[in-house]
Amino acid sequence: MDSSPITSWEGAGAYFTFADTPGMLYLILALAVIMCFGTIVLAAKHEAEAFGKIEGKN
Repeated sequence: MDSSPITSWEGAGAYFTFADTPGMLYLILALAVIMCFGTIVLAAKHEAEAFGKIEGKN
């Protein structure tokens, strides 16, 4: 079950998936920021609706 093409780690350097493509790193960062901000906004909206129902406003 050894399907790795690497037979020896001697002399190997570090491997970074998108190190040579800064645009891809910025895209991944932007997506992460959007997802985090979206989660916070949706949670705040849900909390406002839930408290509104408890207080009898909705």
